[in-house]
Amino acid sequence: MSGFLYGVALQWKLDLRSKTMLLTCYAVPLLFFAVMGGIFTSVMPDSRETLIQSMTVFSVAMGALIGLPPSLVEIYRSDVKNAYQANGVPLSLGLFLTNISAFVHLLIMSFILYVIAPVAFDAKIPAHPGTYFAGLITLIAVSLSIASVIGLAAKSTANTSMISIMLFLPSTMLSGIMFPNNMLPKAFVMAGKLFPATWGYAFLTESTFIWNNLWPLLVIFVIAALLCAFLMKRIETRQ
Repeated sequence: MSGFLYGVALQWKLDLRSKTMLLTCYAVPLLFFAVMGGIFTSVMPDSRETLIQSMTVFSVAMGALIGLPPSLVEIYRSDVKNAYQANGVPLSLGLFLTNISAFVHLLIMSFILYVIAPVAFDAKIPAHPGTYFAGLITLIAVSLSIASVIGLAAKSTANTSMISIMLFLPSTMLSGIMFPNNMLPKAFVMAGKLFPATWGYAFLTESTFIWNNLWPLLVIFVIAALLCAFLMKRIETRQ
């Protein structure tokens, strides 16, 4: 129990001093929302129908893929790892706590968008909030699982940033939040289906539960979870 409490306290301190988490989970998504929300609704008035969903997908992708990996690198590629070991804290706890912390931040940010988008841009509120938030929780969890793979596999912050951006850009550009998928070449549409943002956006914009939008997210999550388990085992053996 003491090891767990130490891990929680340490993660809290890391979150407080993490400018990356602040920028990627709150500042950048809110700025993007303020600018692009105005552009979308002015150029394409119909975008109000899916503005909450598109801005939320962008925020989740940004916060997860770019915000989480540096936190994991800070733990497992620095003296923080030694602090965990010295205080008898399982190394896997760092992965668990960073994911929980990022999950809460992204959920808060998504709720902020859900509340202010109708006020700021007359965005349409999802017809079935239960289905919407179930899809949102799933999307956040899957996005964080992929981000965890990046953070555990990367050997340095520079590598982490490069890999994160390489996944973030196509994840958002090919997901359908910028422009309809029917405007993209077929090869790009197929490539977009490799990213959870595409399936998450489809899930969030549907008025009812559709299994075909959920099972790809579950497959991606299982694969990412297995990779995380493998990478964590490798980190532990390097003690």
